[in-house]
Amino acid sequence: MDSVLSSRPPDMYLDGAAQTLVKLLVAGPFGVGKTTLIRSLSETAPLHTEEVMTRTGALVDDLDGIRDKSATTVAIDFGRLTLPGDLVLYMFGTPGQRRFRPLWQDIARGALGALVLADTRRLRDSFEVMDIIEEAGLRYAVAVNTFPDSPNHAPETLRDHLDLHPDTPLVLCDARDRQQSADALIALVGHVLDNLSEERA
Repeated sequence: MDSVLSSRPPDMYLDGAAQTLVKLLVAGPFGVGKTTLIRSLSETAPLHTEEVMTRTGALVDDLDGIRDKSATTVAIDFGRLTLPGDLVLYMFGTPGQRRFRPLWQDIARGALGALVLADTRRLRDSFEVMDIIEEAGLRYAVAVNTFPDSPNHAPETLRDHLDLHPDTPLVLCDARDRQQSADALIALVGHVLDNLSEERA
């Protein structure tokens, strides 16, 4: 898998060769690590719209389990990753708070799938995000982001608690780790492409 990340130079612009461009969402509840994952993967300087959290925001954002969080995404995160075979992934990170749902729906237009990040400290917070993605008709994979104080659970237990369809990929990853994050994204891409092939058959 190391070759997946080192096979392409981090060019600022795409070259003129024929390439397949794929729009993907990186979704999940507030404070789950979406910005961190895109930052760890993007071959270009990622676009992010993080702002310092204020006391006013603390009144509407549930900080249970993430008391040390000091900034939050207020629009989108964006990054790019090129995989072998000239497959270029455009990653759009969505805000996790409910009040940004109209923006989320705009960002989702044209996406082929979504990587949903989950946190075992606040697993129930992932249900609303998965519901929105399913309503949009998007295929998705779930990546459980491991934090130092996260409870450890077997993947089968997590799959059961999240009530995932048997075909939905579930992986464990540390969003700070480039290779683990890439493996999670590759699981999503494989899932999306497999389903596209079935639909066209």
